[in-house]
Amino acid sequence: MSNEYMPFLSQIKEIIRHTDIEYTFRMSFVGTVKPGQFFEVSIPKYGEAPISVSGIGEDYVDLTIRKVGKVTNEIFENKVGKTLFMRGPYGNGFDVSDYQEKELVVIAGGTGVSPVKAVVDYFGNHPQEVLSLTTIVGFKAPEYILFHEDLKRWESQMNLTVTVDSAKEPGYQVGPVTKYIPDLKFRKLQNAAAIVVGPPVMMKFAVAELEKLGIKDEQIWISQERKMCCGLGKCGHCRMGDAYICLDGPVFNYTEGKKLID
Repeated sequence: MSNEYMPFLSQIKEIIRHTDIEYTFRMSFVGTVKPGQFFEVSIPKYGEAPISVSGIGEDYVDLTIRKVGKVTNEIFENKVGKTLFMRGPYGNGFDVSDYQEKELVVIAGGTGVSPVKAVVDYFGNHPQEVLSLTTIVGFKAPEYILFHEDLKRWESQMNLTVTVDSAKEPGYQVGPVTKYIPDLKFRKLQNAAAIVVGPPVMMKFAVAELEKLGIKDEQIWISQERKMCCGLGKCGHCRMGDAYICLDGPVFNYTEGKKLID
C-alpha cells in the first residue's frame, strides 16, 4: 500500500523571476493535474509549504512561489538542475468543462493570479471553446506585477485589463479590479461564468459587483487560500466550517463558497 504522505523528487527545469520575492519554479512532473490544484513542496529539516499550480505542461508544472518564510527562503537558494521534494497534486482544481461554451470572465488580484493562470492559459490557447474570454488582474503597484511575458501574450488572446492600486509613473491603469466590473458586457447573461480569486475582501466586493450585473451565485467560482498542511484532510488546519479546503476545495462554486466562514 502506497504512503500518501511520501514525497517524490522533482528537478527544477527553469526559474522565472517576476519580482524580488516572487519566482516561478518550473518543476519536472508527468501526471494528471488541473488548474487550481496545489502541491506540497518540502525541504528536509526546513518543512513544507503548499504552492498553487500556475502552469501546466507535458512534463512540468509551474509553481509560483513568494519568498515569505523559512521553507520558501530555502527554496529560493536552489538553482536550475537541483531537486526539491514534492507531493500531490491535491485539491479539486478548476474543471475547464464548467466554462466551455460560456462568456467567461476571470478576475484575480495579486498572488491570486497564480491559481487561475492555467485556466486563462488554456482558454487563451483554445479560444474556440469559449464564447468570449475577459481577464481582469490587479496588483498593488507596478513592481508587484507577475507574469509579464504571459500578460503580453494574453493581450492578443482575450479582452485583458491589468490594473494597479497606485503608480508613481504614468502608463498604468489605476484602481481596484472592481472598478472595471460594471463595464462588462454579456450577449446572454445566462451564458456568463466568472472566476474570482484574490484576498477575501477583494473577492467579496468583486462578487457583489458581478451580482449587480445579474450574474447568479451558481455562475461564479472562487478559490480559497489556506495553510494546507497535510493536503489530505487529516490535520484540520485548513478547515472552514464543515469544509476542508484541501479536500473540498480550494475551488468552490459560490453557492457553497459563500457559506465558508472562519
